[in-house]
Amino acid sequence: MKTSLVIMAAGIGSRFGQGIKQIAPVGPSGEIIIDYSIHDAIEAGFDRVVFVIRKDIEKDFKEAIGDRISKKVEVAYAYQEIDNLPEGFTKGERKKPWGTGQAILAVKDIVKEPFAVINADDYYGKEGFKLLHDFLVSDAVTTDDKYHFSMVGFKLKNTLSDNGGVTRGVCKEKNGFMTEIVETSNIEKIEGRAAVQSGDETKWYSDDVLVSMNMWGISQDFLNILDDGFREFLENLPEGDIKSEYLLPQIIGDLVEDGKADVKVLPTNEKWFGVTYAEDKASVQDAFKSLIENGVYPKNIKD
Repeated sequence: MKTSLVIMAAGIGSRFGQGIKQIAPVGPSGEIIIDYSIHDAIEAGFDRVVFVIRKDIEKDFKEAIGDRISKKVEVAYAYQEIDNLPEGFTKGERKKPWGTGQAILAVKDIVKEPFAVINADDYYGKEGFKLLHDFLVSDAVTTDDKYHFSMVGFKLKNTLSDNGGVTRGVCKEKNGFMTEIVETSNIEKIEGRAAVQSGDETKWYSDDVLVSMNMWGISQDFLNILDDGFREFLENLPEGDIKSEYLLPQIIGDLVEDGKADVKVLPTNEKWFGVTYAEDKASVQDAFKSLIENGVYPKNIKD
């Protein structure tokens, strides 16, 4: 069975602040994070890559990676634009795209097979791609009017940044299936532990609680419901709201709550790292250097 890897790379990256963070070199031979993700995905069995980008970064993106990757695997492009909206809606004063749900909606006419979803600026490790591919070729089908998805679950302690707060989908599960996912902002390290601080109150989280890093396994027919969902999202936006986003974890979480989907949680002990803040870049470079020294990757994976 054919499987695609959808890479969401349209984010502006305002917190990074130094050019286009999705194509910032982090490897010893000028590799970017996506190089390693695609390397691991091909190794796991994926045979197509779909990049979701914006038109204004297309030239730089193709020069940095797209043209090169097309020599290794089939490549396609979808475009997430701020004004790509259902008839009757306008962007108003909004300055950035509408979230991960809109990003996946952009591939509706391109992807016709089960697919995985990842962020462009996150490193996930090898195991997650193997878990997702195995799921997609065996379990990602719709039966009894129910969608069957999967989510790679990372331990929260393995997903934090040393340079500021992060947003994570905190997962609750039962018998290996997700029961709820709560999008939680500003999780940071406080005294070596994961916590969210609000005023004088601090909420602590277990190091081993599983979180979503937007690494999903999805059946193709899910794309059919995103159009209506996006229209409903826009209709319900409060007047003047220019920040709310149509988010994939929320969309899937609502389907689970309504009994229309289940999500198999695929736990991994891999350590996430990514370039959320400009200060993260040096630590990411050090991490790849260590992986190469330990034989996980060759020194040059670009060729």
